[in-house]
Amino acid sequence: MLPNTGKLAGCTLFITGASRGIGKAIALKAAKDGANIVVAAKTAEPHPKLPGTIYTAAAEIEAAGGKALPCIVNVREEQQIINAVEKAVKTFGGIDILVNNASAISLTGTLETDTKKVNLMMDVNVRGTYLTSKTCLPYLRKSKNPHILNLSPPMNMNPMWFKNHCAYTISKYGMSMCVLGMAEEFRGEVAVNALWPKTAIHTAAMDMLGGSGIEKQCRKTDILADAAYCILTKPKSFTGNFIIDEVLLREEGVKDFDVYAIAPGHPLMPDFFLDAEIDVTAMKPESHGASQAFKEEKKSSGSKHEGPDGAKETFRVIQGAISKEFVRSTQGVFQFELSGDDGGTWYIDLKTNDGSAGFGKPPVTADVVMSMSSGDFVKMFTGKLKPTMAFMSGKLKIKGNMALAIKLEKMLTQFNSKL
Repeated sequence: MLPNTGKLAGCTLFITGASRGIGKAIALKAAKDGANIVVAAKTAEPHPKLPGTIYTAAAEIEAAGGKALPCIVNVREEQQIINAVEKAVKTFGGIDILVNNASAISLTGTLETDTKKVNLMMDVNVRGTYLTSKTCLPYLRKSKNPHILNLSPPMNMNPMWFKNHCAYTISKYGMSMCVLGMAEEFRGEVAVNALWPKTAIHTAAMDMLGGSGIEKQCRKTDILADAAYCILTKPKSFTGNFIIDEVLLREEGVKDFDVYAIAPGHPLMPDFFLDAEIDVTAMKPESHGASQAFKEEKKSSGSKHEGPDGAKETFRVIQGAISKEFVRSTQGVFQFELSGDDGGTWYIDLKTNDGSAGFGKPPVTADVVMSMSSGDFVKMFTGKLKPTMAFMSGKLKIKGNMALAIKLEKMLTQFNSKL
């Protein structure tokens, strides 16, 4: 954990989406220094599914040693942004830091994304970030060490990050383009940077996306709070950077990352937009094209068979490896829709009787349906491709019980010893 230095004492931070999750964690870290925090979020009444309101967040900020100003702000409404900024300036005398954290997400393909969801992501992520920055900038320019920090990713042009959730990617890269443009436009006056986690972060939003059991593969929001604190206490000459939380904290001398884990020692899920093969230390956006690692991967993924000779052979091995213990501990039926060699419908039944595996539909309705190429299926079962990574990169599509899909990952490690 990064210790507080007191550098943000008396500074005013305007944080969007600060009623919970990452926004609130950044607010509480700054509050320990004695900062003033404008909690600009839309939850005034308790939400049926999500914890926290602007008032409960404000109470936590005050308890941590900061001053809080809760403001009802839906960043889709320009007038609400303007009113909150004016109220902040009247209350605290100015604005020193803006954190654009509010975000909407829908991990859906082009044909599955309702127009209202497209509008929501574009309005909140791109337009909201742009307008909040525009409204705060006249005040930020008067500050001694002003910063804008957007919670958005490095712009990775690898098409795999676009193909499964094109609208979401466009909206998050729109936030990153604000960094690229405004850092240059206000160089010497206001620092503008982006921060993104290396791994999945456990928030209420993540629970809704990933289902139960996902938190073990996540880190706490504290890692982003520490990284944000580190950026916001740097001089305004530190600008135009696309920062990955772990990379920055390692550079700052943090060695123990287990303190940030929900389940220390458990494998962590990499976050979106980061290629596993790429050295993510590249903080300056020098290369805007597709990464070399991606081009190499495209070349090599044309080969037909790896490990056991195709999916058919793999299922034969799986059938032989199934035990009562697997059935008892898993209690799930998996259906695989495979494309390419040995394509078609296959199944692994780890629920009925002694379990079974083979070609065709399972004897009972599947709990999870997974679609992928047979080549990737073989890689997955021989430990060359992690299911989580396959899912994040769009090689694997999952319908049904997400928690069971995660169970499969544990089971695979046991199967691997037999393959």
